[in-house]
Amino acid sequence: MSLYIASLNSGSNGNCYYVGNGQEAILVDAGISCRETERRMARIGLSMQTVKAIFVSHEHTDHISGIPVLAKKYSLPVYITDATLYHGNIDIKRDQVITFKPYEPVTIGELAIQAFPKFHDAAEPHSFIVNGNNVNIGIFTDIGSPCDHLVLHFKHCHAAFLEANYDEDMLENGSYPRHLKNRIRGGHGHLSNKQALEVFTKHRPSYMSHLFLAHLSRDNNSPQLVQQLFDEHAGNTQIIIASRFEETAVYHVQATHDKEHISLPQKSDSPLRIKPSYTQLRLW
Repeated sequence: MSLYIASLNSGSNGNCYYVGNGQEAILVDAGISCRETERRMARIGLSMQTVKAIFVSHEHTDHISGIPVLAKKYSLPVYITDATLYHGNIDIKRDQVITFKPYEPVTIGELAIQAFPKFHDAAEPHSFIVNGNNVNIGIFTDIGSPCDHLVLHFKHCHAAFLEANYDEDMLENGSYPRHLKNRIRGGHGHLSNKQALEVFTKHRPSYMSHLFLAHLSRDNNSPQLVQQLFDEHAGNTQIIIASRFEETAVYHVQATHDKEHISLPQKSDSPLRIKPSYTQLRLW
């Protein structure tokens, strides 16, 4: 009754997250090289042989740059939307491309993966919930604002990767030009520490055992600052910083006895309206 999770890298220099059950696993995004992915997995006792698919959140290069070599070397299917494939211009064989739709679960062995839309400056961005062994894992990064869809899914997670990209004061007083600051905090960019903390404190379920704080900005945040901020409110949840320089340990997430049959959230009655923005500038 458990899943195994790890961050292989998290930040504007590359993103890659592992979720598996011991027999099969998936990667959500692959924004570091194939060789570095293999090295990092080996260091924490994981093998690419267990990886059965790659799921792609959106087309920005820090999420897709490793896909062509990984997919070719290991003959992996790549689950991606048509718009993300087009705007990402990813060089993979057509027979390895499988499109997905929001709120329609995809089964990979004993894992069920469900996507839902989010606010971000990309063509067709999605977050994911991975369910297996009665455990829900959320991958919630590159989110411009904490919309109702994020809140709905966060409430069902035993563990989650949640973006905490920037400290508001550091961003405001930092060296970025005004237009870039406004893009980051403008509703289709990234979540601030304050926004992420509000999601966590208001909406975490009592059984959430692990929270990975992800996609921290190199220039506008501090791992020490984020760790201290969330530790003060952590309760029984272990707080882990997903580094932009190295992999985390592998964490074992178990279902709790009082939540043995937690289902995936269903489609919201309120559609998430996203205005596409296809910029590729990655300075965050």
